[in-house]
Amino acid sequence: MEEKAIPLKKTARLAGLLYLIWVITGLYSIFYVPSQTIVKGDTVATANKILANEFIFRTGIINDLISITIGVFLIMALYRLFKQVNEHQAKLMFTLLFVTFPVAFIMDAFNIASLMILKGEILKTFDLSQRQDLAMLFFRINDYGSMTLEIFWGLWLIPFGQLVYKSGFIPRILGVFLILDGIALIIHCFTSLFLPEYQTLVKQFGMPFWILGEISIMLWLLIKGVKVKKNTIREEVKPNVKT
Repeated sequence: MEEKAIPLKKTARLAGLLYLIWVITGLYSIFYVPSQTIVKGDTVATANKILANEFIFRTGIINDLISITIGVFLIMALYRLFKQVNEHQAKLMFTLLFVTFPVAFIMDAFNIASLMILKGEILKTFDLSQRQDLAMLFFRINDYGSMTLEIFWGLWLIPFGQLVYKSGFIPRILGVFLILDGIALIIHCFTSLFLPEYQTLVKQFGMPFWILGEISIMLWLLIKGVKVKKNTIREEVKPNVKT
């Protein structure tokens, strides 16, 4: 039993490390890059700010590519960790997150195209205002793409939470937090699409669930790994006694 627990702990800590990098790249993409490149409600100011901070904008694209790559290895590590708990749910968890990665690559292609349009590298016959409007159209497509992907970012957390809850080697409460986090993301997705004026309020409401869910599981996997029950080990090594 102890020999089996060693690779399980290594897998858990690898997943925790990958999760940490994934969270860091996500925070950079969601908070820092937009703060340096986007001016809400002002197309001209946004275009000028992107060109003035082109390097930061490009680092955002590279960051997204790194994040997607890390995400692939993360979901593979989580699948290896939880497939013994319930293989069907582990496959569902894997699939719901994995399908988002190709779409994210396409969204980055829109970002690259937008930058090329703003710099006049393509569509040179268009005047400046037309290029700015078209670039903003691509950015808006990217924004709505993120909104639609959010439903999958929520959905994959539900089987993930169920697996954590059933595992026995991670505290059940972390599984509950993950499920609540997934539900909060799904609610935010539909609010953004149907009632966009309330999306900021819903986002603020859902933020604690994200911290309790994904941040907690990331820290647990990274620091603790998995919890091995000593009584289970004793039962495995207990010699057979003939009567």
